Amino acid sequence: MGAQRRARARRRPPGRRRRAARRLTSEEAFVSTIADQVAILRQQGFVVARQFAAPDVVAALRGEAERQLAQAVGPLEYEADLQYPGAPASRQAQGGATVRRLLGAYGRGPLFRQWATTPAVAAWLRAYFNDTPVLSTVHHNCVMTKHPAYGSLTGWHQDIRYWSFSASDLVSTWLALGNETADNGGLFFLPGSHAASFPAGRFDDKKFFRPELAENHAWIERAVCPELQPGDVVFFHCRTLHAARQNSSDRVKLSLVHTYHPASCTPLPGTRSASSPGVPLDPAGR
Repeated sequence: MGAQRRARARRRPPGRRRRAARRLTSEEAFVSTIADQVAILRQQGFVVARQFAAPDVVAALRGEAERQLAQAVGPLEYEADLQYPGAPASRQAQGGATVRRLLGAYGRGPLFRQWATTPAVAAWLRAYFNDTPVLSTVHHNCVMTKHPAYGSLTGWHQDIRYWSFSASDLVSTWLALGNETADNGGLFFLPGSHAASFPAGRFDDKKFFRPELAENHAWIERAVCPELQPGDVVFFHCRTLHAARQNSSDRVKLSLVHTYHPASCTPLPGTRSASSPGVPLDPAGR
């Protein structure tokens, strides 16, 4: 047990120099009502809804995701395409066929479509937005993978950096299809960062938060990595800084990720965000 504790103490998020990730308290990690969860999302920029998806739903989604991953069912994004730290140098290099994301999840069959528009998600997001939630079919809308050998490190960033909407109050859902920890590439978050105003110089030319800056490092010291079990969902704001390490386990990590905006927040005409119509959610599901 002592060795396990020492190993945990060595876990660090991307950019952190010393201290181990602070574990969320039980109060932070688990709240039972939508109202409480929404309040925490507003306050800290993310919240974990434990066992939000039923075990049979998770098993079916994971099985279908594994099948499509094994058969390389497109559209796909490869690790080599993004060239994040740890990715293969090219698609022709060793590990070059490592898939990063199964794109277009909403169009990958009824299981994925039903989850993206499930009444539970619709009700939760309506409580947050106080408006009709709309699924973006452009942003996220994917099965995110993290492979042990060639899954890359993702630096600190805000998802809104490449999105174009009339407002910046979008929320993403991250459904764990298996266990997620710091060691297999689970998400780290910076609580409260969604409400901060960062000058452009705090980010590099690719809009990643610069960990070498002392003022940024003070934020990174606050990082938390909520450990997830299958069926847990993280709701997080589009301005919340988050990052992930590489996967040091022996199993591919799979997560189903979608982004939503209120009907009153629209994609800007002529931008990539407006390149595919969204899907309004209603309480009865679609």
